[in-house]
Amino acid sequence: MNATNTTELMHTLGQQAKAASALMAKASAATKQRALLGLAALLRANVDALQLDNNKDLERARAAGLAEPMVDRLKLTPKVIETCAQGCEQLAAMPEIIGDITGLKQMPSGIRVGQMRVPIGVFGMIYESRPNVTIEAASLSIKSGNAAILRGGSEAIESNRALNLLVQRALLDAGLPADAVQLVPTTDRAAVGQLITMPQYVDVIIPRGGKGLIERISAEAKVPVIKHLDGNCHTYVDDPCDVAMAVTVADNAKTQKFSPCNATESLLVARGVAAEFLPKIGAIYAAKEVEMRCCPESKAILSAVPGADLKDATEADWSEEYLAPVISIKLVEGVDEAIAHINRYSSHHTDAILTKDHMHAQRFLREVDSASVMVNTSTRFADGFEFGLGAEIGISTDKFHARGPVGVEGLTSLKYVVLGEGEVRG
Repeated sequence: MNATNTTELMHTLGQQAKAASALMAKASAATKQRALLGLAALLRANVDALQLDNNKDLERARAAGLAEPMVDRLKLTPKVIETCAQGCEQLAAMPEIIGDITGLKQMPSGIRVGQMRVPIGVFGMIYESRPNVTIEAASLSIKSGNAAILRGGSEAIESNRALNLLVQRALLDAGLPADAVQLVPTTDRAAVGQLITMPQYVDVIIPRGGKGLIERISAEAKVPVIKHLDGNCHTYVDDPCDVAMAVTVADNAKTQKFSPCNATESLLVARGVAAEFLPKIGAIYAAKEVEMRCCPESKAILSAVPGADLKDATEADWSEEYLAPVISIKLVEGVDEAIAHINRYSSHHTDAILTKDHMHAQRFLREVDSASVMVNTSTRFADGFEFGLGAEIGISTDKFHARGPVGVEGLTSLKYVVLGEGEVRG
């Protein structure tokens, strides 16, 4: 596709999305619920057909020499499809927030002033690999009364096309415009450049993928961007803590799955519990072939663990997002040093404290400057589905507009509404 055709295509998609967004904004809660439940039913009814299209992507990816962990991300297994369907149903069951008026106050002039929650309008979503993101984005778009333009990864084009056809069928069956969720049909990279520079049609861009993609979009976009660049998440094992619980949680936070952005990449341990805690977690990491990049003190303790894969940590390790069976480990004096270390090196995504001390927990919650801050649980819970958002469109480490997992509310805005009975300003 040449540059002129790509430009024309993207402007057409933009115009169609803008027109559809006006219809979506006034759609009733019942209509949107019907579309979401219809989409869940269509997903379940088309598992075999979706897997046939998905297999084309998988075969092409393997032929191109894509690494197996990346191929794994492309898979639309029956379990993945069922999770997508459940996400649609969870969203359908959630209360309607569009049109809610909150904070209504009577002013001395007689007018009443409040705020109404409204859709943003049109969002553009640019994502890599996982085709299930197509359903997450589409379902959130429907629930929030927005229109969406979706640009999935070229490696998942067949899967994304098949999923988007089901989305558009569900929209039409519910009496909503099919153009409310459009998939960019070309794999031409120029389409992304167009999408992020169309403020006349697109109100916000949400990139979801590797650091390179997000940095490029943040640098080139002429539309506001909701983003997170990386997930250098910390688990801090405090003194005092329940050591058995801390071992269980630190294991889950790192090894339940290595590739997500909410996996713990750095383990901080208070010196007071290090001698008891580290050999236990070290034995688990060694058994699971996790490489440990250690400060000198932690390395000295862990060196007694049979089979432990120990390396000396460098300064760069404290900031690193590994997305792999690698973890950095550092001893700290206590909660003050842990908070200071996290605020310096964290990517402000998700950080957790494991402690028995209520005051330490409260200080950690208040002072750690991250989108999700946790007490006595795994960083792996930083997820829209786990937070009860129904689905998430991504996780934001920005401080403005949306922060943390971005669900329905993150795709809305507030406008002031003023109710009067003929008052005039004196």
